Amino acid sequence: MPKDIRDILKDAEHNQLELPKNHRMRFEDKLEQMHIPKKKNYFFLKIAASLTLLVSFGYFAFNTNTTTPQVEEILESKITNLSSISPEMKQIENYYLTAINYEIASLELIPENQEILDDYLEKIGKLDADYKRLNKELSEKGINEKTINSLITNLQLRLQLLVQLKDTLSEIKTSKNKENENTTV
Repeated sequence: MPKDIRDILKDAEHNQLELPKNHRMRFEDKLEQMHIPKKKNYFFLKIAASLTLLVSFGYFAFNTNTTTPQVEEILESKITNLSSISPEMKQIENYYLTAINYEIASLELIPENQEILDDYLEKIGKLDADYKRLNKELSEKGINEKTINSLITNLQLRLQLLVQLKDTLSEIKTSKNKENENTTV
């Protein structure tokens, strides 16, 4: 038959057992023995961390004081023009110089356009002298972005002048053709 829990608790209060007097001390001793912290030896890890730090500092110090072989080759070699800086610069310089030479070769030399041709060629000559001066500056002072940009701009200006000259000569030729057609008609 089921018993009421209240009755069970009342009976338990009367039947309380007394613990021995040193029970608390024995219990605390057992807890201390179970939870004695074991000291872990991190000495090996400290040495490994120190060595890692020393090696990494040495590596970075060595790498910041030395330059890469490619940069050393560029600095040691005599830089005389854009093509001696890098393959990309050589490609750019070759492109412009080839285009400039092609435009010069395709010019029609006739006595009527000689004066215009001389004016443009004089401007191109000045740009060519400036290009040589910039190349000399590049070889004396070393690589800097301003000089490189100036060299490329110089090449672009020369090519633009030649294209402009070719267009001007073409216009003159077209106008003379129209003139001749009008006079023959």
